[in-house]
Amino acid sequence: MTAYSELRLFVEGMSCASCVGRVERALRALPGVESASVNLADETAQIAYAAPADALGIVSALQKAGYPPRSAELSLDVQNMSCASCVGRVERALAAVPGVIEARVNLASEVAQVRYLEAQGMPEVLVRAAAAAGYPATIRGEALTTTDAGARKDAEARHLGDLTLFAALLALPVFVLEMGSHLIPAFHIWVGNVIGHQMSWFVQFVLTTVVLAGPGQRFYRKGFPALLRGAPDMNSLVALGTAAAYGYSVVATFFPALLPAGSRAVYYEAAAVIVVLILLGRFLEARAKGRTGAAIRKLVGMQAKSAQVERGGALVDLPIGQIVVGDLLRVRPGERLAVDGEVTQGTSYVDESMITGEPLPVSKAAGDAVVGGTVNGTGAFSYRATKVGADTMLAQIIRMVEQAQGAKLPIQGLVDRITLWFVPAVMAAAAATVAVWLIFGPDPALTYALVAGVAVLIIACPCAMGLATPTSIMVGTGRAAELGVLFRKGDALQSLQSVGIVALDKTGTLTLGRPMLTDLELAARQDRAEVLRLVAAVEQLSEHPIGTAIVAAARAEALALPAATGFAAIPGLGAQAEVESHVVLIGADRLMRRENIDISALAPGGARLAEAGKTPLYAAIDGVAVAVIAVSDPVKPSSRAAVAALHRLGLKVAMITGDNAATAAAVARELGIDHVVAEVLPAGKVAALTQLRAGGAKLAYVGDGINDAPALAHADVGIAIGTGTDIAIESADVVLISGDLGGVVNAFDISARTMRNIRQNLGWAFGYNVALIPVAAGVLYPGFGLLLSPVLAAGAMALSSVFVLSNALRLRRVRPVLRSADDTPRPSP
Repeated sequence: MTAYSELRLFVEGMSCASCVGRVERALRALPGVESASVNLADETAQIAYAAPADALGIVSALQKAGYPPRSAELSLDVQNMSCASCVGRVERALAAVPGVIEARVNLASEVAQVRYLEAQGMPEVLVRAAAAAGYPATIRGEALTTTDAGARKDAEARHLGDLTLFAALLALPVFVLEMGSHLIPAFHIWVGNVIGHQMSWFVQFVLTTVVLAGPGQRFYRKGFPALLRGAPDMNSLVALGTAAAYGYSVVATFFPALLPAGSRAVYYEAAAVIVVLILLGRFLEARAKGRTGAAIRKLVGMQAKSAQVERGGALVDLPIGQIVVGDLLRVRPGERLAVDGEVTQGTSYVDESMITGEPLPVSKAAGDAVVGGTVNGTGAFSYRATKVGADTMLAQIIRMVEQAQGAKLPIQGLVDRITLWFVPAVMAAAAATVAVWLIFGPDPALTYALVAGVAVLIIACPCAMGLATPTSIMVGTGRAAELGVLFRKGDALQSLQSVGIVALDKTGTLTLGRPMLTDLELAARQDRAEVLRLVAAVEQLSEHPIGTAIVAAARAEALALPAATGFAAIPGLGAQAEVESHVVLIGADRLMRRENIDISALAPGGARLAEAGKTPLYAAIDGVAVAVIAVSDPVKPSSRAAVAALHRLGLKVAMITGDNAATAAAVARELGIDHVVAEVLPAGKVAALTQLRAGGAKLAYVGDGINDAPALAHADVGIAIGTGTDIAIESADVVLISGDLGGVVNAFDISARTMRNIRQNLGWAFGYNVALIPVAAGVLYPGFGLLLSPVLAAGAMALSSVFVLSNALRLRRVRPVLRSADDTPRPSP
């Protein structure tokens, strides 16, 4: 009899009974769906399904039908994870909950990110599912803040340090009594004469029992239940190995007659020292893990706790959680700004290095935007809150970094598949090792079999495999954020490495995006002031930077601008409006040709201006061309160095712009750009990207405007200038906090370093196990008489994880390749 899962979800977009029918038909058409009942009143669907149907398939079917289900995301702090096998089990436990679309678990941060179909009580169900799998979880943000999580990791490291010290003090006499007797004949005789060898075994038994029952009981409390559930983990390997050594020693101590005469030996020191070494490794690991999240805690530390707010005509101190949009805030000298806003009164200099990376404070006066988390200088000013809470730039940065740190790169897929079966495979290898030694080993075969079997169990290190990728991602993306590069999507870290072409928007990306009116050439019998007055009247309704430059020039000449009506922006071409009963049209030459306006008399001037690197625009009044207007947008000081640095990385650089071909070519010559695509509409940018990647090359696109959003989404990797529009940022994979193009180079550099770091970690983790598991099994014994001690195996295993973490932490020292606009390229360590 088939067991069906029940799923209740909220469906968007239904407005009538026909919608209900379409949703039900879309669901029932899925193989595995037994029944689907849709309720229009509460906009829910109740579904009973079994394999091959799953939550992801249900979501896809509803989206195709045009009725997407509501989904939500949740982060869980997960406890008791110790290795990559644990990660796989938590992911499977969460993914098995009906309604879960995706579950990603990060061993380094001990956080699970779950995307699920919105349903009542779903967070609590996910918490229970993790706990049922043996991994207690709490909802992040509910029980812990980021600061609390850091404090918890510090407390965990201190606790592990105390346990390690206590275990070491107990294990030291055991080690000295047993290994001293083996290594120093005189000491062996002294022990026999003073306390007796049997009493020595009793002392070792007592001390080792305390070690295993005290500091070591954490391995048994977690390892054996996992083994009984059929889901063994790293704790299971340690528990089995130490229990085998301890159990054999107990039999030899109290029931020696059960063992062959040549096999009566104790391995208390192995069990005790293994626990000490693994605890030491966990202690070092916990300390290193705490440092991997330092970037997030540093960002959180930039948040102000309170602010002076005007309420009821008086200034009151309020926590930032009580500040709302529209509040008027007062900032005193040296204070950290609480939220984003706009200055209303006063002047000062504000340190914005956390946002831009530039050390010099920025002047602020009425009308200027300010960002929460930045630090005021010696002045005082008032500002009105425009973004609060989760909408502030700092909160968005923290959210982006957290999402990137929790990402799973494509390279992690292979690791997950291997580690899923790693622990069971190690247990099978240990069993096979014991069997081979018992059958083919020399006397005492049982002793050799025990030593080799325990060594195999202990030396295997899925911890290193599980930590190899996420620790590098956490440290790399954290350091990138400090350099002003935000990876909105973590897989962009890997995707950047396959990019061969970088396509750049011109206006606002390569240039400052603040054009200036440089020329106004008139047709015959036209008056300059009149033409400029009418053109500026239209452009004052436009948000385009070129329009802003024209208006600024008109106001600089003290021209009174009349009101314009019927304004219409023509994307990629220009604008049109009616001013004082005149129809005024401003735009590129192709707009004039489209409107059948003769510009032949002005075209030579326009061509000359374009060759000089300026943007020519034509103005027509009542269907007659009256002027060609030249606007120049200065190139950013950092653009030339950034393009040169991209070339040194082996990348081709292209420029895609809506500007005319001559202007674009002039800018390209100045900057050394390889390929230019000019005079394209927003949709044409997407087509241009398709053409550029025709040879199979992967492509990154860098832009900042609304018209760049389609191209950013279409590129293999979209890189948005953070000073641009929210739409562009939301469409991108990578966001550069400042407008400096050096951030593009830094993004490629830290991507390369992080991926190289991941490959080093994986190479070490897999190479370590491939090389040392056979050694632990005794493969060197026939030829060289070498058999690895379980104690040395425990030390090697602990060092494996510490190596991976220490290697990842090197990324914290990465320096920017291009620091600021006037910097020259510099190597990173």
